[in-house]
This record gives sequence, structure tokens and C-alpha cells, in this order.
Amino acid sequence: MGWQTETTLETPTGAALRLYVHAPQGRPRAIVQINHGLAEHAGRYGRFARLLADCGLAAYAHDHRGHGHTRAPGAPMGSFGPEPAAENVLADVLAVHDRIAADHPGLPVILFGHSLGAIIALAFLRRHAGRLRAAALWNAPLASPLAARAARAVLGWERLRLGSDVPSRLMPRLTFRAWASAIPDAATPFDWLSRDAAEVAAYIADPLCGRDATVAMWRAVFDLNLLAVGGSLAATVRRDLPIQLVGGGGDPSTKGGATMRRLAARLAREGFSNLQTRIYGETRHESLNELNRNLIMEDFCAWAKGAAG
Repeated sequence: MGWQTETTLETPTGAALRLYVHAPQGRPRAIVQINHGLAEHAGRYGRFARLLADCGLAAYAHDHRGHGHTRAPGAPMGSFGPEPAAENVLADVLAVHDRIAADHPGLPVILFGHSLGAIIALAFLRRHAGRLRAAALWNAPLASPLAARAARAVLGWERLRLGSDVPSRLMPRLTFRAWASAIPDAATPFDWLSRDAAEVAAYIADPLCGRDATVAMWRAVFDLNLLAVGGSLAATVRRDLPIQLVGGGGDPSTKGGATMRRLAARLAREGFSNLQTRIYGETRHESLNELNRNLIMEDFCAWAKGAAG
């Protein structure tokens, strides 16, 4: 499951990002920049990176601040660190993007995000679409602007009662625990991630997975959500940009893929003409760790090679 290369990337935000790289033999046709989800880490994407290499695509991924092996000022595990936390997360993504440009000048970059990583990728896309060839947004539990602001208000109340740097008590009930309860006859609280019991067991056994997020981190998550969904995407992104939207029909975090379908419908109304939307049957949240992952990864490779040109 490992990557070819693991290194450290120092960023202008003061973070020391754990950076993972996997490349095919010879010159890659494009680079896939991977953004992982909440309470996990980029090291888990090694299998995906190896398949991308088989398709002639290189992969770069980093542990977000507060995750995995990345270290950042005031950002222990479960925290993005002090304000402006959401902006610092995006600045780290930009630092990785700049590293890719330095390593592979002129090669197209496909931005990829899973779950929270998809929300981060969508916010990044709004600002830097001119530097990207395509974007893949997978399993994004996007809240509406109204719901995101309501969540921030709830977290503001929690911050007054508990402080910023302690785990939120309310948000896990409204997210992870609610999604877990939607899976009938679940054997673990994490069966909502995948139907593959071995993958769920590996997640539970991983000391870098499943960590509780602080009140401040949750507030930053909804700040990123608001950046992702605020206003028309067409205001800053060309309408012919290839965008892939992927969801799982059995994923409670996106209401069985309905959240991804709504995003697709919104982008279509805004005039985006190069959309691919795939909702995979009974697939749960972690498409790359699901029983049908090989099919899903092969579909991604076919789309990415077409998008890369």
C-alpha cells in the first residue's frame, strides 16, 4: 500500500507537510493532486497512486495540517491550527501545487478530492482554476450555505461553553454517528465507510485515523464549505473545464449520492458542459476502499486520461 516517495514540504504557512509521490516509468501524461478527507491521511491512497501510475499518471498527496504526519504551528492532531485556519489549509494545497509545477513544468494537473478533500478541492478550484486541467470531486458531504452557517452558529455556542481546542461534542453526533446509525446491522461504528470489512478493520486499527476534530477544526470545515458553495462557480471557472462528480448509492454522508447529484444539477444550470457524474450502486463513503474499487479506479483512469488530453 506504500508510496514510492515520502518527503517533507515546508510551506509559507509554516507547515511541514508530509508529501507522498508516486510516478509511472517515463514521462507522465498528467499529475493527479490528491486531497484526503477528515480524520484520515494521504498514506492510505497508495493503492490508488499505483493504479494511476499504471495508467501513465503521477500522483502527489499530502497530509493536511492536523492530520497524519504533517506538523504545523498550533495544529496538533485534530486541529487545523489558529485562524485563518481555512485559508491556511488552502495555502498548503497551493504549496503542493507549486511543488508539482516545479517538478513537472508544463504538465497538466488534475485536482482530486475525497469527502472533506472534495470540499477543499472545490474551494481551491474557485481560486486557481486557470492552473488546473480538470477536477474530480468525490463523496463530498456539502452543506447548503444556510446549513453551514447554522453549524457555525452551533459551534460558536460550543466554543463559548467548552473552548476552541477541545473535541466538539455536537458535530460527531450530527455527522459520523448519524451516518453510522444509517447502516443496518453494522458490526462497527465505521461500517458506513465501506462494505469491505477488512478495509473498515484497517481504518479502525490505524492510529492516524478516526481522531476527534476540535471545535475550531469543525468551524474551519464549515468555513471551507462556505468558500466551496458560495456564489456561482462559473464566475471564476471556465465552463468547459472537465469535472467529475462521484458518489455512492449507499453513502449516508451524501444521502445516497443525492448531494453529488444536486451539485451536478447546479453546475449544469450554471452552464458547465463537461461534467461526468457517477453514482455507484450500493457503494458507501470510501469509494477507493470499497468492494468495487477496481471498477471505480479504472473508470477514473479512463476519465482522467481523456481530461488530460
